Amino acid sequence: MLRIRNIESGYGSIKVLRKVSLHVSPGEIVAIIGANGAGKTTLLRSISGLLKPWSGQIWFRGQDITRTPAERIVKLGCVLVPEGRQVFSTMTVRENLLLGATVRLKRGDHGEIERDMNWIYSLFPQLADRQNQIAGTLSGGEQQMLAIGRALMARPELLLLDEPSMGLAPNIVREIFNYIVRLRKELGLTVLLVEQNARSALRISDRAYVLETGRIILEGPSEDLLQDREVQRAYLGRDLDRELE
Repeated sequence: MLRIRNIESGYGSIKVLRKVSLHVSPGEIVAIIGANGAGKTTLLRSISGLLKPWSGQIWFRGQDITRTPAERIVKLGCVLVPEGRQVFSTMTVRENLLLGATVRLKRGDHGEIERDMNWIYSLFPQLADRQNQIAGTLSGGEQQMLAIGRALMARPELLLLDEPSMGLAPNIVREIFNYIVRLRKELGLTVLLVEQNARSALRISDRAYVLETGRIILEGPSEDLLQDREVQRAYLGRDLDRELE
């Protein structure tokens, strides 16, 4: 579904990504793990069209999207849930969800949009209870649910998730990750997950890549990486299960 070859990207004169190559097959959950500053967010911004790569190529469903505008990439079915949620804090929950369906609203799919919104409310009951509440007054976990729900309103085939656990309590992190697994199971959704909480990401993903200073230094089945001594030493110091005891 997604194939990246030798991408180099950055900001101004600062190169962040250095010949990054990876692939995501339909129905997979693939994790990108790494420390702060490794280039994880830059990678997702490059895939989603928010940042134009300096060189290399990106294909989505067989189509070259390396220089494609972000709005067009959303139309093709690749949608980003950004780091830090970035909900529209002065708008209601319902209004935020409708913004996720902007492209579909232009086509006049009003009936289907309402059905999808009701499905999202069934997935995230907290949002149903707060659909007329101002988004900025939601808890961090509820805002993350809203950000995911907003992305789902575009009916993506590939969901790009940027640090969904950021700033959340461990029990809420587990809840969010359970939702990700459920989305794959119920919708057949393909997910590329960027996450600093490596242990949680590896537990729910099929495969993973380790990104360090802009380069892929390791890749393989997530179960194997969980047992890898170098990965354990560098990225698995915090045990979520132990935190929840």
